[in-house]
Amino acid sequence: MSTPGLSAVAESYQKFNPRAYLQNNYMPPRANFASEEFVVPWKLRCLAEAFATGEIYGRTLVDIGTGPTIYQLLSACDFFEEIVATDYLEVNRDVIRSWVRGEEPGDFDWSPYIQHVCKIEGKGEPWQEKEQKLKQKLKKIFPIDVHQPRPLGSLLSQPADALVSSFCLEAVSPDRPSFERALQNVTTLLKPGGHFLMIGALEESFYLAGEAKLRVVPVRDADVQEAFAKSGYHVRKFRSYTMPPSLKIGVDDVQGIFFVHAQKST
Repeated sequence: MSTPGLSAVAESYQKFNPRAYLQNNYMPPRANFASEEFVVPWKLRCLAEAFATGEIYGRTLVDIGTGPTIYQLLSACDFFEEIVATDYLEVNRDVIRSWVRGEEPGDFDWSPYIQHVCKIEGKGEPWQEKEQKLKQKLKKIFPIDVHQPRPLGSLLSQPADALVSSFCLEAVSPDRPSFERALQNVTTLLKPGGHFLMIGALEESFYLAGEAKLRVVPVRDADVQEAFAKSGYHVRKFRSYTMPPSLKIGVDDVQGIFFVHAQKST
């Protein structure tokens, strides 16, 4: 990252606390699997339905800005030979490595997520099998800087067949132009005709992760769709979720969530 705005973003993320972030966003009340009126099952349903079309598959899937989470990869693992996790922060890459290796008894428990995804996919797959499948395919965990023209440097040997990204680009961009440039940068990692599934925050200006208060560039539905069009995508599906008052719990000022399925021009 460079330029004053990007330097400030990079500095603020040095205080990012993965455990606090998971507690704020991936535990109740937001992670309530009783109804899809809650935000977490809504996100899982969006991803499951996108992969269920059978259109998104190939050798390599790259997750842009994995963070300390794996839920965004659960429905993908049947459709790719390898899944590449990426994050700017070593602390987040360590969390993913630890989960893959099953090293820490204190690791975040993703089993309710995996069980829920198995249920909505309806294939009768035991959740432990899905967990092991994802761990086996998640072999590569790379550093990334989405503000560089080559975000992964030379780490990726060939373009990915598909990309996913959750709450990354808007959360690391100080303004709309840098958000759009970051999208253009990561688009270089995707093959022509490849698919990009993105989940992100609508009209959010900050979120908390322990002592860190992270600035977010507020975007609306139209801003996201315009950014994808500028980067040479056809938006196949766009959905949005309005955050209900019961889930506004003081850890951010997010107003809603978007899901976009876009396809890069050939």
